Amino acid sequence: MLQSQDPKKVLEEFFGFKGFKGTQESIVNSVLRGEDCFVIMPTGAGKSLCYQLPAIMLKGTAIIISPLIALMKNQVDQLRGFAKENSLAHFMNSSLNKSELEVVKEDILSGATKILYIAPETLKKEDTIEFFKQIKISFVGVDEAHCISEWGHDFRPEYRRIKEMVRAIDDVPIIALTATATPKVQSDIQKNLGMQEAKVYKSSFNRDNLYYEVQPKGNKDGVAKRIISYISKHKGKSGIVYCLSRKKVEEIAELLQVNGVKSLPYHAGMDAKTRAAHQDAFLMEETDVIVATIAFGMGIDKPDVRFVIHHDVPKSLEGYYQETGRGGRDGMQGECILMYNPYDTEKLEKFMKDKSVAEREIGTQLISEMSAFAESGQCRRKFILNYFGEEFDEERCNKMCDNCKNPKEKIEVQKELQMALKTLVDLNGEFIISHVTDFMIGKKSDSIKDYQHEKLENFACGKDRDKLFWKSIFRLALLHGYITKNIEKYGLLSVNEKGIQFIENPSSHLMSVDTEFEKIAEAEKDNSIIESIADPVLLAALKGIRKNVAKKKGLPPYVIFSEPSLDDMASKYPITIDELEKINGVGKNKAAKFGQEFIEFIAKYVKENDIEREDEVVVKSVADKSGKKISIILNLDKKIPLEDIAKGNGMTYEELIEEMEHIVNSGTKLNLNHCIDGMMEEEFQEEVYDYFMETMEDDLEAAVQEFEGEVTYEEFQILRLQFLSDKAN
Repeated sequence: MLQSQDPKKVLEEFFGFKGFKGTQESIVNSVLRGEDCFVIMPTGAGKSLCYQLPAIMLKGTAIIISPLIALMKNQVDQLRGFAKENSLAHFMNSSLNKSELEVVKEDILSGATKILYIAPETLKKEDTIEFFKQIKISFVGVDEAHCISEWGHDFRPEYRRIKEMVRAIDDVPIIALTATATPKVQSDIQKNLGMQEAKVYKSSFNRDNLYYEVQPKGNKDGVAKRIISYISKHKGKSGIVYCLSRKKVEEIAELLQVNGVKSLPYHAGMDAKTRAAHQDAFLMEETDVIVATIAFGMGIDKPDVRFVIHHDVPKSLEGYYQETGRGGRDGMQGECILMYNPYDTEKLEKFMKDKSVAEREIGTQLISEMSAFAESGQCRRKFILNYFGEEFDEERCNKMCDNCKNPKEKIEVQKELQMALKTLVDLNGEFIISHVTDFMIGKKSDSIKDYQHEKLENFACGKDRDKLFWKSIFRLALLHGYITKNIEKYGLLSVNEKGIQFIENPSSHLMSVDTEFEKIAEAEKDNSIIESIADPVLLAALKGIRKNVAKKKGLPPYVIFSEPSLDDMASKYPITIDELEKINGVGKNKAAKFGQEFIEFIAKYVKENDIEREDEVVVKSVADKSGKKISIILNLDKKIPLEDIAKGNGMTYEELIEEMEHIVNSGTKLNLNHCIDGMMEEEFQEEVYDYFMETMEDDLEAAVQEFEGEVTYEEFQILRLQFLSDKAN
């Protein structure tokens, strides 16, 4: 296509859009004129089109530097969907083999390729630069440009060399694009790319269709239950669950799968083929939920993501904003739920202990901003937009955050705000928020003593209030622009001109005190989930039903459902087979085989007694990694000795027995006959099985006594597992 063509016609003919959105048209025209451009536009607002359209119209090939292989593939696939020939768009990165790379180069040299996505690691190679010297480059695009800045949430050292790499090829126009740039990051990007004079196009960061909510994370069992409960209420909807560690990703993905949610894991530790398959499954709606580290989602254009859940607190507010921005890209509502536990921020800070002093200082400040957002009692939308240098009236939030939807009590803080600002002025310098709050409450911290501030006359001037209150006051002052935070000096605060004016002419300010979240170490168990109180009337009735079912089936009652299973039913009132499957020690097969009478009775009991069931789903826990489960089943089929199976899976013998019990309870058959054959004669086996059929109690100690020690407790464990596997599954 030629430059003389009308961009609006190309937009409609090639992309199928009737008109531009926001600043897109101005940016496209700017690139067509050969100007350097810096585009700051929120996720979902159409950044890609700003360089794709002019690339198609201009002579030559546009080089688009992109940080992720997955992102490049996604963008190229989309462009090829519009084009007649695949040669119009290519990518060049480490995923290509030699012959594939040759095809890409041939298409570029022939002039067929208008857009080439390239990784910075590939661009810096000398042979790549030499190749590009042979072709006409229309312009260079730097996508995800925040990767340039050390203050950005996704800093990549290779990005800081982009300008020198581009100069080595040709002096061509540059367009830099990002969805997240604080004023500091923006300045950093422009300075590094040598584009201080570039035209800057900055769209509002406000995504008014996104709802923001922060929930107390609590402990491991509690957060798992809430996430599964939430997703179950949004069954069939597309969503992303972000976790910080690969291990947690695997754990949560498996937990969701076990609880009937179509979900897949995604993280950088998986092989490229599996990652691509999982990403495609999500895009093609073959799975509902992706559980991922931040390696997933950058540039992924799935418009109908209805929720984004953060299992762990992100490392920065920029990261949080970009990750939540993957929700609701079609303009319909998306919900952003952050599970917050202050213990997680401490862990993040510990992870930085081996980094340089400068990196630690930057990282700590970014984490503290994230904590401030999570703990804030003010409008969350206003907080985010203020962070990105944008003023926002919280009335426009339209109750699209938890603090505006369910406002906490607000108090008048005009005098306290004036006192806080005056105190900061009197300290005659720049200080971090913890230093000033310590001064207000009269805490003689090391920092206070270093500056000898405890000797000042107004030391402890705010001792009638606690530290949380004063922290809320200073955060409010930041939100309203009375205080400046010096980013270069790692977040030191000082009162600005607007703050001085407030001291002299104070006005009314209402404030909700920030939320104080409980700090819980992950190892703590949630006994409230495990030790539920059973309904004694229902429990007695369920035992009666079990007895009748057992009689009809010709089986001992404990084979139908164990005592803990009945106890769990009498606590959680399952009224569908799906819910029954998730009861402790039941599983799919048992629920289908024996469950109908139980759920029918429970449903009737709930209705007759007007019982309010928990609004949450019953969460089925994962006994162990599915890989271990499969390994155990396969090794038993191969007749491998139990001691060897345990050793091969890094387990003790007792842990293996426990895991096999979980497998049997979940409804899976096991083949332990080779172990049993090695223990005793077939006739004796039948005698033991007859005993199991006749006894009404599941008591192995009693069984040992009955057989007068001829069969050990450990042998009975194996025999019982095979018996249950044969009869119950």
